[in-house]
Amino acid sequence: MGFLALDVAHGFDAFRDGWAAQIGAGFPLPTFSPVSTGDFRVRLRAVKVHDAVVMHGHSDRPIRTTGALDGNDDQVRVWVMRRGGWTFDDGRTVPAGGFLVRYVGRPAHFRMASGTVATLMVLPSAALRPLIGDRPVTGAADSAELRVLTAHARVLSETLPELTPAGSRAARNALVELVAGVLRRHVDGAEPALAPALARAAQGLADERLTDPELSPATLARSLNVSVRTLHRAFAAVGEPVGAYVRRRRLEQARLALESSGARPSVSEIAARWQFSDSSHFVRAFKQRFGVTPAEYARALLR
Repeated sequence: MGFLALDVAHGFDAFRDGWAAQIGAGFPLPTFSPVSTGDFRVRLRAVKVHDAVVMHGHSDRPIRTTGALDGNDDQVRVWVMRRGGWTFDDGRTVPAGGFLVRYVGRPAHFRMASGTVATLMVLPSAALRPLIGDRPVTGAADSAELRVLTAHARVLSETLPELTPAGSRAARNALVELVAGVLRRHVDGAEPALAPALARAAQGLADERLTDPELSPATLARSLNVSVRTLHRAFAAVGEPVGAYVRRRRLEQARLALESSGARPSVSEIAARWQFSDSSHFVRAFKQRFGVTPAEYARALLR
């Protein structure tokens, strides 16, 4: 296993040396252009788990590879673009909001736009190439299968140093299975090993929809192409029911609204925005959670 965290101030030499030490053999870096290495401004979090690598990166400057292309990669790679774009020499571009999965037999040059935010996964080909062959698979990064996959990738990046050898093997296997689910356009949400990823994906969706009056276990399950029962089981596996998670996150957002330095909304306005049935319900829930009423909390901020 290996773990690499890089801030923008570290520069290319720290990136190259850290990669060699933590990610190492089996995942060689390409040759970057002198312009790219001379002003290398990248924030990166990369983990190696057995024969797979997951990278989350943000580049403040354009990046381009150059030089001879040697070797045989024999990998399946997944690109998930949040912002910017990733363009290959064959002209194919992975745009913001999209993903690409494809088999990589030989390395290829690429370039990244300034401001690109992306996740790249590198996986062994044995279990995945029969599903993909030589065809590229593309789609939207907010599809149900991609949401579950990227949720697992985030959990893996956050928890790898704490995993036991058995846990890291299970996490690697889940990563491969979730990429297979992307290729099949279906993730088996009932598989217990995938429950944490499903719960994290649902939490991310819920966070995007906290002001939506229609937010419910049913709408979350529908968005992730699983049954409500499967969704509840996934949340049970991480120790917090769906409804409790949504309620907690709404209360946290309401507290942030009270901390606003601008024109502070009224208690009734906050209650309505964060979908509490009325002000009294909101006040009771807030006090139960934080030990004071919203008005008391707001007054304390002025002291």
